[in-house]
Formats: sequence, C-alpha cells, structure tokens
Amino acid sequence: MAGSHRDRPLVTAGAPLSVAGAAVVLVHGRGGSADGMVALADECYRHGLALVAPAARRNRWFPGSFLAPHEANEPEFSAALEAVADAVATVREAGVPRERVVVLGISQGACVVAEFAARNPRRYGGVVLSSGGLMGPEVGDYDGSLDETPVLVGGHEGDPRVPVERVRETAAVFEALGGDVRTRIEPGDDHGITDAELAAVGDLAEALLAGETGGRSDR
Repeated sequence: MAGSHRDRPLVTAGAPLSVAGAAVVLVHGRGGSADGMVALADECYRHGLALVAPAARRNRWFPGSFLAPHEANEPEFSAALEAVADAVATVREAGVPRERVVVLGISQGACVVAEFAARNPRRYGGVVLSSGGLMGPEVGDYDGSLDETPVLVGGHEGDPRVPVERVRETAAVFEALGGDVRTRIEPGDDHGITDAELAAVGDLAEALLAGETGGRSDR
C-alpha cells in the first residue's frame, strides 16, 4: 500500500512477549518515534509488562490535520490503522490476551488509537488517548461495545492543536460504546502526555498484572 507503515519494524522493550503478563502498544505522535515512546514508558513500567511500539514512515501517521476529512489523510491514515492492528495482533499471537493489552497514543498517535478502538470495539486492557481525539470535521457514528474497557482521555483547555471540545466529544463517544471512561482536562495550553496520565497508565498496568490468573492465553 502506498504510504504504508507496515514495513517498519516494531520496537520492543520490557518483558519478552513470550512471558509477559500484560502489554502496552505505544503509538507516537507526529515527529516522534517508536524508540522515544518506549523510553517514555519507563515512567510507567512494571515488571512483567511488555512494551511494543510501531513506527510511522517519516515520523508521521498522516499528513494533514486530524480535523480534515478522512480522505485528505489517505492512504497514510488507513495504513496507520493497519499498523496499530498489526501491533495488537503481534501481542495477541505471542499469547497475551486482548484483555491485558493497553493501546496508548499521544497527539497524532492518540488520533489513530481513538479511531482504531472506536472502529474495533472490544474488551481491551485499556485505551489511553493523550492530546488527541477522533478524526474528521465531525465525530462519526460508531457501533459495538468496549465492554467496560478502562479508557483515559486527556487534554488541555488551551491546546492550540487539539480543541478541548473534540477531547470531550471523544470521551462521550467512548462512554456511549460502553467504555469505563475517565477524562482529564488540564489547564493551560500544553500538548502531550502529563505525569498524572503516565502515573495512571502505570496503575492500570499494575492492576492488569496483579489480576493475572491461570495460564497464558492464545486468544
């Protein structure tokens, strides 16, 4: 596929997938990198947690504004969704069940993760959206159930790149899809993940690891 991100290798760290009790798929923003996401995740790492980060071509998942019509960001946007789906599939094929897989995105990565989770609603270990939201001029219609997946939606009141209204609209969609949603709107005009959000991800990972019972799954 033109604009494909699928030929880029996954960056992994933390526990090997073959023995991990839970995993976090980390999706970087425009100008970021998979290596940078793995380094950032040191702040929320717990023993037994696998870290998996896909990498975008040219360090961007799509070329334009996330508020533009979807077709304006093709074919890169569809390729980005495939890259996230492939990363989740890699984790699951290694034996970590979807219920222990957290999918986290920052900025442009959060937009891709939001669309991935809304279009593929299942029970995940968690969905974390930091400084991003659902894409398009208007929020679309989504069907299905997240089955009480923990969802953290974070943003800033004055973020010049991501209108706070879209952050709140995104949170409302995930609530309608049956997610257990927490929304954190910080004051100021910053853009990116906060220390509080990283701490929340660490707590979520710890809970998933502590809740591990029985053998590993091949689901």
